[in-house]
Amino acid sequence: MSAATTLLAGGLAAGLLAGTASCAAAQGGLLMGLVDHDRHGRDPVLVGWFLAGRLASHTTAGALLGLLGSAVKLPPQARAVLLVAAGVTVVVFAVRLMRRGHAGCAPAAGRPPAAYKAPLLGAATILVPCGVTLGVEMVAVSSGSPLAGAAAMAGFVAGSAPAFALLGYVLRRVSRTRLASAAGVVAIAAGLWTAGAGVSLGGWLPSAAPAAPEVGARSVTVWATRDGYRPAIVTARAGVPVEVVFKLADRGCTGTVAIGGRDVALPATVRLPPQRPGSLRYVCGMGMYAGFIKFS
Repeated sequence: MSAATTLLAGGLAAGLLAGTASCAAAQGGLLMGLVDHDRHGRDPVLVGWFLAGRLASHTTAGALLGLLGSAVKLPPQARAVLLVAAGVTVVVFAVRLMRRGHAGCAPAAGRPPAAYKAPLLGAATILVPCGVTLGVEMVAVSSGSPLAGAAAMAGFVAGSAPAFALLGYVLRRVSRTRLASAAGVVAIAAGLWTAGAGVSLGGWLPSAAPAAPEVGARSVTVWATRDGYRPAIVTARAGVPVEVVFKLADRGCTGTVAIGGRDVALPATVRLPPQRPGSLRYVCGMGMYAGFIKFS
């Protein structure tokens, strides 16, 4: 029980201190769609059910992660698809919000949202993880206990819940005023940013690493900072096994790196098999920051 209590407190702190902004940005589009459809002034109730669904799905996922380990964890490519889908969803909701703002009046009364929609949208946020979520999921995996894993994820959701409650209130106030256009522009930017992060995580855009002057080595060191990986380009020997030593300077998105189709929690040493001459790209768990290893 002490381990579960410790992880609950740790998850709560992560949600309050680190998960508020990143998760609200990545998952707020789902909440925006819920509030945008409400015509009966029941936003506080809907947001409550949304948060309940979010808590249920994350707690269940934490229990499964603690029980089964990484077997139930989404690979980077699958997360990339979900990030792109989430970004497109945010853009769609934002455009609808802007169109209502241009009308200059409150929406007409209509059919209330289905009772199950709010908790289902909240539960769906588990499919669109923010950067901090990935770190908490890895804590749940390493706990080796369903109770401890569930406690870590539940604490994280509880810590980030105030941000979602505030977001729901702001969305309702904004969507009823002429500020909807300005809010829509911000939301579109957030949606495009999320979709772009997914494309980056999936590695679906051609990119080439610029030339690096260093001499190839069998072991290279990369520091993970809040602003990216330093150095962003390192050179290693082709045709021989290479060790990539990732050191952690700051906690953040770069604390999880996707390399070779798998996630690695930092600090860690990644051992790569012999590579052909060329560049290997790696990226943080949210697709925000990338680095290159040039083999020569």
